[in-house]
This record gives sequence, structure tokens and C-alpha cells, in this order.
Amino acid sequence: MILAISLLCALGLALTGCGGGTGDRGGGPVEGRRLRVVTTTTHLADFARVLSGGRAEVFDLLKANVDAHDYEPTPADLEAVRRADLVVKNGVGLEDWLDRTLDSAGSEARVVDTSVDVVLRGDDPHIWHDPVRAKAMVATLARALRETDPANAPRYADAEQAYLAELDALDAEIRTRIESLPSKKLVTNHDAFGYYVERYGLEFVGSVIPSFDSQAELSSRELSALVAKIKAEGVRAVFSEASLPPRTAETVAREAGVRVVSGEDALYGDALGPPGSDADTYLKMMRHNTTTIVEGLR
Repeated sequence: MILAISLLCALGLALTGCGGGTGDRGGGPVEGRRLRVVTTTTHLADFARVLSGGRAEVFDLLKANVDAHDYEPTPADLEAVRRADLVVKNGVGLEDWLDRTLDSAGSEARVVDTSVDVVLRGDDPHIWHDPVRAKAMVATLARALRETDPANAPRYADAEQAYLAELDALDAEIRTRIESLPSKKLVTNHDAFGYYVERYGLEFVGSVIPSFDSQAELSSRELSALVAKIKAEGVRAVFSEASLPPRTAETVAREAGVRVVSGEDALYGDALGPPGSDADTYLKMMRHNTTTIVEGLR
């Protein structure tokens, strides 16, 4: 990672600020131009676009269907970070590459951690899968937008209140749908849905990748144990994820004699879907995941 960032600096950004050069920087309240916001995840980019209502340029470092654990900065990423007024991160260890990226870009942007007011599940970073916790993330982001762009503070405040109401409605909708399930036993590709499971009373049986980090791997013994547990618990399906190869999930499901949910019906764990998909916004992603789970477990 460090070598990759250094090479990018040398190849593309030395003249525009990488490593501490001069140029148009962020850092203070903006005046007379649009706010420049860089987000580390697709969920945060969507939040920022909703809250800003077009009053900010929003650049997301992680693109649709890209696993956060695979991220490598591009020259365009570093230039966006260098020019940013505000860099918004998820926190809880998800972006272990961010400090190096900020340093290499020569960024003077304000950095906001949206996890600061969230009640966490240990070191699990996937907090957005609970709409109530997502409300805390949105509130932190909205406050940062108001402080960084005070001229538009009332508009950000109005957008925040409207979106928080949408998140409340989403939460109630999901709860109603999950409560109707005869079976609430869930097996996923990796352990990304703990907040969702906790919020809606599902029973997490296990994951193909036994970690919050999608780069971890199951041993053959662990895979066999998971297959046995799926059979013993009467699990109805194994849910693959859009940003991860489905092969191992398919193998586990086949050996356990249950269906695998993959392809267009796969869950969105670490990122939103591409533009035009039924998961290209946070609200749509949460509804897609809920529909997939409800249909898979019913």
C-alpha cells in the first residue's frame, strides 16, 4: 500500500500537491464556491449527496461493488483528497489506508469520523447496516457540512431532518418484513451484517469468511464445520455478496444441500450497487438486502 501511494505521487501528483506542494487546499469555511467533499465509502457518498442537495462536489474513493479491504488509491483519488475541504470516513478501522493517503496527497482537509456517536459492536465497522445507527452517522456528517459551509447551514439542516425521517420509515419497514419470517437463521459470505442481525432479531449462524475483513479465509476444517452447522440448524440458504466472488459460498451451499443466493440477488455488504441498479442508493440497498433475505429465508 505505501509503495503504491508513493509511486502514484511520483507519476502523477508531484506537481499538484502530493507530498506537500502548493495549490488550492481545503481546511476552513468555504466561500464563493461549492464545497468539496471526499467520502471513503459509497454509503457516505450517498449521505453527502442527499444532505448537500447539489451544493457540494462529492467524490467517493470506494466505487460501487468494490470491497473496502481491496482499496488502492488512484491518481484521481489523491488529487480529489488534495483539493477536498472535507474528508468523511466510516471509522472503526475500515480505512486503515486513509492517513497514508492524506499524507501522500498533501491534504489539509478537515477529516470527520462518522462513527463517533455510534454505539458500536466491538470492532465491527459495518455500522450502516442498522438504519438507526446510520442516523447518527448522518447527523455527524450534517453537522460537519454546516460547520464547513456555514452559508448553506439552514439548507443542510432541513435536508438532515427530512432524511432522518426517511431512515425512521425505512427502519419500521424492515422490522415489519423481518418479523414475518418463519425462520431467521442467516449465513452470509462474510461477517458484515452483525448490526442488521442485532437490530432486527435475526440469528446469525455463521459466515463463509469468518471475519469482518473479507480478505480472511476459512480453513477446510472450518468449512466442514460450517456445512455441518447449516445442516443441523436447518438453515434455508447461504447468501453471497455482490462485491465478493460467490464460488466458496456456492460450494458450502451445495455441500449443505441448500440454495445459494447470488448474482443479481446477492447482498450488498461493503458497498452500494452501480448506478442504475436496485441498490445504487442507501435506501434502495437496504430494501434490496431485506427483500433478498426475506425471500431467501421464506
